[in-house]
Amino acid sequence: MNPATLASLSNLLIPTATIIYALAMLAHTAEWAVGLRVVKKEAAEPKVLVASDGAEVPAQGAEVAQSAEAPDEDGSSLRGEQASRIGVLLTVLAFVFHLGGVLTRGLAAGRVPWGNMYEFSITASLAVAIVYLALLKRQRLQWLGLGVTFVITAALGIAVLAFYVPAGELLPALHSYWLVIHVSAAAIAGGGFTLGGLASILYLIKSRAEARDLDGKPMPAALRRVPSAGRIDAVAYKVHAFSLPVWTFAVLVAGPIWAYYAWGRAWGWDPKEVWSLITWVVYAAYLHARATAGWRGRRAAWVAIAGWCVFLFNFVGVNLLLSGFHAYSGL
Repeated sequence: MNPATLASLSNLLIPTATIIYALAMLAHTAEWAVGLRVVKKEAAEPKVLVASDGAEVPAQGAEVAQSAEAPDEDGSSLRGEQASRIGVLLTVLAFVFHLGGVLTRGLAAGRVPWGNMYEFSITASLAVAIVYLALLKRQRLQWLGLGVTFVITAALGIAVLAFYVPAGELLPALHSYWLVIHVSAAAIAGGGFTLGGLASILYLIKSRAEARDLDGKPMPAALRRVPSAGRIDAVAYKVHAFSLPVWTFAVLVAGPIWAYYAWGRAWGWDPKEVWSLITWVVYAAYLHARATAGWRGRRAAWVAIAGWCVFLFNFVGVNLLLSGFHAYSGL
């Protein structure tokens, strides 16, 4: 195919993927919606009838009523499970279109597809999908489906509506194989930070529900289908423990090497460099506090969420609001 045809194909695939991700988000929304009903801990007491001789006998259908009102062990429902499976299948389908859109964009431009803000957005959101799907079966992360599909849908929607620019040549400073190494590592780490941030938010919700449950205020069935707060906290930690070394390589190894060859200096306190370092410091503090100070639970979750906010500002805000050597948004 010629570049114009590939560019047109990419322009078709990315909006299509956005729509399918949105449908997956709606499926996961339905999954949570059907579980908003608060489930009572105690089963309904069976009704009894008093015979003429004073003996108590179960009323007809009492056993059925008791069984019907008792909650499932994990609070799950058939409709919720079906909606979850539909959401996952739609996410996989959207990922196929998404991957095709990124690849055809790169082929149309004759280079790696992350030379401007539009391409950064579609590639970074693809990294989120890759990390999510890679861990989906191993870590059973379908409970993150709503958050993941929301983030990806929002990122692609904004990219298509606000950031789109036609495929074109790279700026001279970007002509380097370090573009592939540096940005791909940062995108993978960003995908992990996103999953970790979403898991930390859900941890706060789940831990609060568990505390209320102990006080006699039963949690909704949707939250009963989610793993325990401790399990969510462990997943968040594992994802961050994977992502920070990758981010370290991208920011403190590949970035300075590329900067030295491109600009004649390894570090120049450019806004992107500064905020990348701040992101590294926050996540390093998160892992260090957990390893040495024994931080668990809410304090660690808030630090992880703060790190994700800093990362998002570094990814979007610095490119759009601040100027510097990294001002390659293309807008």
